[in-house]
Amino acid sequence: MRQIVCASLLLAVAAAASALPTFAEVRAAHRVSDFTLLDRRGEPLQTLRLDKTHRTLAWVPLAQMSPALLQALLLSEDRRFYEHSGVDWSAVAASAWGNLWNQRTRGASTLTMQLAGLIDEDLSRPTGGRSLAQKLGQVVVAKQLEARWSKAQILEAYLNRVPFRGELVGIQALAQVLFGKLPAGLDAQEAALAAALLRAPNARPAQVAQRACAVLKEQGLGCAGAEAQLAAALARRAGMPLGEQLAPHYARQVLRAEGPAAQRSSLDARLQRLAVNTLKRQLGELAGRQVEDGAVLVLDNASGEVLAWVGSSGGELSSAAQVDGVLARRQPGSTLKPFVYQLALEKRLITAASLLDDSPAQIATGHGLYLPQNYDRDFRGWVSTRAALGNSLNVPAVRVGAMLGADALFQRLNAWGLQLSETGGYYGDSLALGSPDISLAALTNAYRALANGGELRPLGARTPARRVGEAGSVFIVADMLADNSARALTFGLGSDLVTRSWTAVKTGTSKDLRDNWCLGFSDRYTVGVWVGNASGEPMHGVSGVSGAAPVWATLMAALHEGRPAHAPQAPPGLLRLPVRFEGVGEPGRPEWFVRGTEQAVMRAGAQTRAPVLAGIANPVDGTIYALDPDIPPAAQRLLFEGQAGTWMLNGRRLGQGTRLAWSPWPGRHQLQLLDPRGQVLQSVRFEVRGAGLKQVR
Repeated sequence: MRQIVCASLLLAVAAAASALPTFAEVRAAHRVSDFTLLDRRGEPLQTLRLDKTHRTLAWVPLAQMSPALLQALLLSEDRRFYEHSGVDWSAVAASAWGNLWNQRTRGASTLTMQLAGLIDEDLSRPTGGRSLAQKLGQVVVAKQLEARWSKAQILEAYLNRVPFRGELVGIQALAQVLFGKLPAGLDAQEAALAAALLRAPNARPAQVAQRACAVLKEQGLGCAGAEAQLAAALARRAGMPLGEQLAPHYARQVLRAEGPAAQRSSLDARLQRLAVNTLKRQLGELAGRQVEDGAVLVLDNASGEVLAWVGSSGGELSSAAQVDGVLARRQPGSTLKPFVYQLALEKRLITAASLLDDSPAQIATGHGLYLPQNYDRDFRGWVSTRAALGNSLNVPAVRVGAMLGADALFQRLNAWGLQLSETGGYYGDSLALGSPDISLAALTNAYRALANGGELRPLGARTPARRVGEAGSVFIVADMLADNSARALTFGLGSDLVTRSWTAVKTGTSKDLRDNWCLGFSDRYTVGVWVGNASGEPMHGVSGVSGAAPVWATLMAALHEGRPAHAPQAPPGLLRLPVRFEGVGEPGRPEWFVRGTEQAVMRAGAQTRAPVLAGIANPVDGTIYALDPDIPPAAQRLLFEGQAGTWMLNGRRLGQGTRLAWSPWPGRHQLQLLDPRGQVLQSVRFEVRGAGLKQVR
């Protein structure tokens, strides 16, 4: 039996020795729990934990460890490390003698023997202690390690593989999580605490501090405050971020656990940092207007690479910082209008000089009458397509959308990659004003397709382009979006939409000021910005031009600092000819046409004399009005029309005349028209549906 036992032990020892990996193999097999996202030049941007079973960070070379740490480690664990060849027989003898007399001793396991248990699972220490075969195997493997590895390699591997307190494995995790610094920066007291944690990782802070003090005293150093420092270090473990946290949402999209510890991305650290800070500063300036969230996406037009991805304003401002605003789906408002006009231009239904009717319109829907209105509450009569898009007029956009048909527009928007979830019939005429839910990622990439002349590629992909829009009509839309004069009536000549070099840009605001957007592109970059609340709560008096546009303008200026953007070249098949307008207030100008659609003179529709009205002509009794999904409620008006008289609403006098504008208030209302003697000429009832309005203090 003794021979069988001895043979078994020898086989176990031989197996352990023969399976010994090289230092390079151990280092290559190092697996981390936290992965680092690098920018395009290798600068760290974000660290993200993907493995929740342990906390292990990147491998640290011995040269990048604090000398104080190495000294404390050897004093605490293996004083004769540089003298023995794997086994400290004097320590073994002392330990055996102490056990014989029931005395506490330092322990006989050298760092090399401990490393043997760390790299060989068969030699790891079980709960009940090692068996005789494991102890012998540990001795043999330690001897083999000393024969094949250098002392420096043994120290380096040990400090990278050894478990510390709780889930922390390796000196990198301990130094960064507990002390907030790299291993090279550990001072003498921190190094002593680290060494003390090796002996009893889960001991009470007072016991760990006592052992650390003993190590410090052996070096002739004081240990005042060691226990307090350890308590503070242990208190900061939970959720401790590692390094600069610039791109958490993008890191979740691209970091892979099967990849290396540091993974390079297409992000630009300078631009990402600017986008984060600009968004936070803008939201800070909007303080008091009930807005806390935002998102930014910057794309390279040619490659589709993501240069900046900011999914949230961060935990300091947002109550939903984990929500990725780049991927969340929200109503884009007027940012869909360029795609409406592009399709109409492509189908030769309109030109950039065509005159569109911007007057009150009532459109029947399944939820009542839909009365689109303009952002500035006014109607301009006949306007050119260029002015209608530039000033973001809603009525002309709805009329053009109706010309196209909801189904045709729905199909084209999906062809741009916007991924509308319902059907054309579901959205109806409101589709032209941005009623679907769309993500910033999809919308920004669609604008990138406009920048590329109508050719669409998936975000970040190098797949062949797919043509969606005709190049000529896309060029004309981009030219209209770049025309600052065309939007001057609504936005003025000095808004944040004006840039030093060529850019095409559009803003949008969704129902009840819940979301506002700014999307635009230059010849090289496309920038998309969303500002709002992840909760869906409405903002107070914040529109696309005041909320998202300043962020867009700052980023576009930075992208083209010293590198001005240039207008695109017109594709074949386009003409630029002078146009004269008659019956409207627009001056003549050169205009782009698709060949065959050119026209030198544009005349407004025939003017007819207004009919004499009797009683109340508008609204009709029983009408249901739906508040426009794209305009702040305070910027909307309903027009009461009828014969001359006094207007009363819900028993209160509104005014006199044949026409009276009223800011709609949700609810059921009774409107009366009185003659000069105070007699009721007519009474109608109507209803306004939509979110309640809030007073802004």
